Amino acid sequence: MTRLPPFADDLVETLEALDTSRVDIPVIQPAEPFLDMAGEDLRRRIFLTESETGESLCLRPEFTIPVCRAHIAEGLATPRRYSYLGQVFRQRRDGDNEFYQAGIEDLGDPDEARADARAISDAWTILVRILPGRPLAVTMGDQALFEAVVAALGLPSGWQKRLIHAFGNTAHLGQLIARLADPEPAPAVAGPAAALIASGDEAALAGHIAAVMEETGYSTHASRSPQEIARRMIEKSRLEETRLSDTELAALRAFLALEAPLSGALAALSAFADGAGLDIAAAREGFARRAAALDAAGIDLDAVTWRAAFGRPLDYYTGLVFEVTSGPGGAVLAGGGRYDRMMELLGARDPIPAVGFSLWIDRIGAARGDA
Repeated sequence: MTRLPPFADDLVETLEALDTSRVDIPVIQPAEPFLDMAGEDLRRRIFLTESETGESLCLRPEFTIPVCRAHIAEGLATPRRYSYLGQVFRQRRDGDNEFYQAGIEDLGDPDEARADARAISDAWTILVRILPGRPLAVTMGDQALFEAVVAALGLPSGWQKRLIHAFGNTAHLGQLIARLADPEPAPAVAGPAAALIASGDEAALAGHIAAVMEETGYSTHASRSPQEIARRMIEKSRLEETRLSDTELAALRAFLALEAPLSGALAALSAFADGAGLDIAAAREGFARRAAALDAAGIDLDAVTWRAAFGRPLDYYTGLVFEVTSGPGGAVLAGGGRYDRMMELLGARDPIPAVGFSLWIDRIGAARGDA
């Protein structure tokens, strides 16, 4: 049986001192929100089950989504800060599928830069208290910056979605960029449909598909409509033919190669944007405000490494992403980021800005040398 670590009381005391409200989240959760929003890395490791009524359920694989759902269900006002400490359940290669996580979810602060800085500062404060004298390192990325660069390159929305979805997955992102450099031929389509796809005549293609469905006895109620199929076929053909120019490709690769201490990151980002001729002013201003807020919070900007290609394997992030490790290249002890779109997707009536982080309790224990 997994037990609470010996530093649990100290951890709870620290969380309370950071002006948070402790929440208790049920272990059994509806599976759909995690399957829809958490990302492939987490989806494939969830323990799924089913209720007597056929509802898909799962053992709690993380806290962010259920904490947000609980906040929405209570209908409470914001800003509000929640903390938690409890078990999560995920399939792991080492077989240790039950482990503890703690963390903070910071909901509703309209000053996003301040809230982002507070998340990193809180994670750092907790780890310094629990691991006194141990070396720590912070790595930071920004999904909003990546989205701004991709949009400024003028890629079709379908390609933008593909790239954004792959952000943080170095191998997958590299494969997509390679396809943009050298597009693969679109799958061959035989007969009249080929010319209709090439012409982009969605109405005519839908009519052709409807006729084929009728001739073959295929029910349009069993799947997508002819209009939906036609739209998807034309969109896919155009996406497969999309190619970045050498200049645009070089700009994208140059951005992803950027890495600097946060103290020099804004200068590096500005030099890139000006040199590439890309308008990312809004995202750059948000980046600058966050760096200023971190500086005001007492964080040593030279101790924070910004990497343009850094992301985390959860689909719900929208801006800041960060990790705190046990020294450069060490085990990840804390990680989190901003997830502004998720609250509405979970059912909130109004937009609620949100940022948070989780602490990996077993890794912190290993760093302490606990038995």
